[in-house]
Amino acid sequence: MTRAPSQTIIHAGTLLADAAQGPKRSQSILVKSGKIAALSDGFVSPPEGAQLVDLKDKFVLPGLIDCHVHLTGQFGPGYRLRVVEESDVKRGLNGAYHANLTLKAGFTTVRDVGALGHPDTIFALRAAVAEGKVPGPRILCVGTILSPTGGHGQTYGYRQDVCACVQSASGTCDGVDDCRRAVRRQVSFGADAIKFVATGGVLSNIKAGIDQQFTDDEIRTIIETAHGLGRRVAAHAHGADGINAALRNGVDSIEHGSFLDDESIKLFLSRKAYHVPTIIAGVTALEMAKSSPDMTPAQAEKAFMVGTKIKEALARSHKAGVTIAFGTDMGVGPHGQNAREFAFMVEAGMTPAAAIKAATVNAAALLDIAGEAGTIATGKSADIIAVDGNPLDDVRTLERVKFVMACGAVA
Repeated sequence: MTRAPSQTIIHAGTLLADAAQGPKRSQSILVKSGKIAALSDGFVSPPEGAQLVDLKDKFVLPGLIDCHVHLTGQFGPGYRLRVVEESDVKRGLNGAYHANLTLKAGFTTVRDVGALGHPDTIFALRAAVAEGKVPGPRILCVGTILSPTGGHGQTYGYRQDVCACVQSASGTCDGVDDCRRAVRRQVSFGADAIKFVATGGVLSNIKAGIDQQFTDDEIRTIIETAHGLGRRVAAHAHGADGINAALRNGVDSIEHGSFLDDESIKLFLSRKAYHVPTIIAGVTALEMAKSSPDMTPAQAEKAFMVGTKIKEALARSHKAGVTIAFGTDMGVGPHGQNAREFAFMVEAGMTPAAAIKAATVNAAALLDIAGEAGTIATGKSADIIAVDGNPLDDVRTLERVKFVMACGAVA
């Protein structure tokens, strides 16, 4: 990412400044010190000494936001061996590489919802990007996922002493007192939000299904403690019982939501919770289960359960009026291909405009950064991307981003 000049003026052929509104033609954006200083109709002449970025033949829109990534990991060939071979330092360098891929794909903000190894790894990457020392999107992170003993998000399939060496124990908690302590611990480490596993998950190498894992009392304690400390809470949840327990107790977002039911929809709407569907993760896991020797039998069984349902879940929640926020679970799929999720969202019944809103306006609201990102508006961070063609007509245009600016610097 190049150093940001003191002033830049962007000439946008078509500008979608706010995905909740329509685009405008022939607009100028003045950027000063990494912020949007002014928006003007027509192509305004650059102030003296300002850099001109000519995007007159491009469609310009806010930097995209992915609410569900895992920057330090990448599932695929050799993954099980890498889990026990790679140090936290190596994982941090992997995360930096993945962060750069993500930024170049047009995603100027991500929420990392669970890092491999010690949480210091992802916190250090967050700081390095914020300081401009490493190219990447703005990173918000949860640190270590909260999970009960034997739950999703832990390391299985090796000797127990090996498992203990390669995973952080800071998120493992049982009983309400231990869950309260685990939330406080992640916040003390620097977590921007809290994530817990309301149900089992696909890639945990354990035959534990995808039903509820924490008890209702434990879930209530996690959410109340996090909210008391000013942190949003995300629940990894596939099965309906876990989804509904999390929603009843005030969770802010359901990640995946594969088997949501009528009760889930009622709770989403009454609690004003967000659905972060991550369709591409379910599709990718299903493809791997059909063809990849790297997926274990325990993982493959769950992949077949989830992969066929996750798109249907989004179709159902969106049709009912649930607020959707964009997320991919990249780290399951390849980092840098985050925008492939848009096409799956449209296949599930969303319009391109609604899908883009999910990745800008809605995502910023969920992450509590609406005053900084999500739209191109005076005073906000200059997070701006451009594509050829009109993504409101063909959302797959977003898979081929031609220009990225993050915090006023061209990536």
